[in-house]
Amino acid sequence: MNVSLEVLIENAKAGKLISFPTDTVPALATIPAQAQLIYNAKQRCLDKPLILMAGQAEDIWDYVQGSNAEYQIWQDVINQYWPGALTLVLPANTKVPKVMNPHDPNTIGVRVPNHQIAQTILIQTGPMATTSANLSGQPTLENREEIETQFPEVFTLASTEYKGLGIPSTVAKWTGHGWQILRQGAITINS
Repeated sequence: MNVSLEVLIENAKAGKLISFPTDTVPALATIPAQAQLIYNAKQRCLDKPLILMAGQAEDIWDYVQGSNAEYQIWQDVINQYWPGALTLVLPANTKVPKVMNPHDPNTIGVRVPNHQIAQTILIQTGPMATTSANLSGQPTLENREEIETQFPEVFTLASTEYKGLGIPSTVAKWTGHGWQILRQGAITINS
């Protein structure tokens, strides 16, 4: 459903599925409590976690937990790479719904995209459960028309270019001692 920014945000806050452009690939998103909608729409198995995407870095701290020293290390990486195409997998706290990462509910991937429209939406909705806009195992959809065809129930933005880099974010997991690269994407970090 092709809608205005205001209608998209209203529906996002109401727990509906939305899609929006990011700096990497178009996102499929909903509020964290409704994350199951993403799994259903994508026909995705529950062993693949979702990403908690936020409009600004400070919005993710309510969802993660660590020592003061860890927070400083994470903040240093965030200051260097965010907003941007880097997803950090950090220890999750109890605010994260288990459906966000059913296989390992003790961690959560977090990211702030370097995309003005995505940031505008996420600042108004709060952090959202996200993933790429495509059926599980299929190529990522690159434009609004493809998303509307594959996901007719999803709210999309009218008159907006959806194409990003076409390369997914780099995913780096905190091991307690350093970073383990789970997926190499658009950004290279020192692990």
